[in-house]
Amino acid sequence: MNASTLQKEKLYYSLKDYFLEKYGTRVQKITVALPFTCPNIDGTKGRGGCIYCYAGSIPPNLTPAKPLKQQIEEAILRYKRRFKNKKVLFTVYYQSYTNTYGDIDYLKSIYDVALEFDEVVGIDVGTRPDCAPEEVLDLLAGYTDKGLEVWVEYGLQSANFESLKKINRQHGVSDFVDAVLRTKKRPLKVTAHIIVGLPWETEEDFYETAKMVAALPIDGLKIHPLYIMEHTKLGEMYKRGEFQPLPLEKYVKIAADIIEMMPPNMIIMRFTAEGHDDKLLAPEYCRPSWKNKVKQMVEQELLRRNSRQGSRCPFNRHIAF
Repeated sequence: MNASTLQKEKLYYSLKDYFLEKYGTRVQKITVALPFTCPNIDGTKGRGGCIYCYAGSIPPNLTPAKPLKQQIEEAILRYKRRFKNKKVLFTVYYQSYTNTYGDIDYLKSIYDVALEFDEVVGIDVGTRPDCAPEEVLDLLAGYTDKGLEVWVEYGLQSANFESLKKINRQHGVSDFVDAVLRTKKRPLKVTAHIIVGLPWETEEDFYETAKMVAALPIDGLKIHPLYIMEHTKLGEMYKRGEFQPLPLEKYVKIAADIIEMMPPNMIIMRFTAEGHDDKLLAPEYCRPSWKNKVKQMVEQELLRRNSRQGSRCPFNRHIAF
């Protein structure tokens, strides 16, 4: 079944659909945590990180103190038990902080660990668009010659430069465009992250960011509702009453709009987000227990419109997977 056939039956092209089409079985992401930092945390570009950043997005059940190989081994065993020993393949997701921000030899040593597992078919590297030097992209591209599928995830967050300054990203929109175009010169896949709900942005801002993603050679999209965590600058703004998060119904409407704007065969990797339960200040719909409900509400909104991904894509482009 190809992407066009899937789109006749699906509201959007999910990562699950893509993996099933390519590998004929379930592919599970294994999220790992490593002792990275970030150039706007360590002083290279700034201090304090992004105003919404809490613990570098390390999931609460992970720790960089545990050896990487052990993290992967334990996750494979856990998922095999969960899926009752059905055939399942894996991709390793280097998520926390900036996973291309380091010495090239160190980066190679951590990416190489994925090659030690026969069940691992890919690696997924989360990073910033200003942390993608040519030598790192060449290193990542080399893993495709070793049989791995390689994804690079770039945080754009917003196509509004003033917003990037306000959230302390310490990079510009042009850095994102440059990183995407350079990455796509290689046999690598690109995911973009965007945030819906920055308090000073309008719906037009959200849609302009979405249209930038739709116009570029991007393979996958993660749509994140803005959530507010304890011990962050954004959290302090919220406590002072400076803004309120988007109501759930409005977020659902905007997420559905953005999905409609994406090319039909761009992978919609996610359109919900979960904060650490004990540190989340708001909104309630970003608690882990709400994940499926939010997903269902967005799907119901697309069904109500009799619409699907690509129905309002403003650009005539096609991604060949």
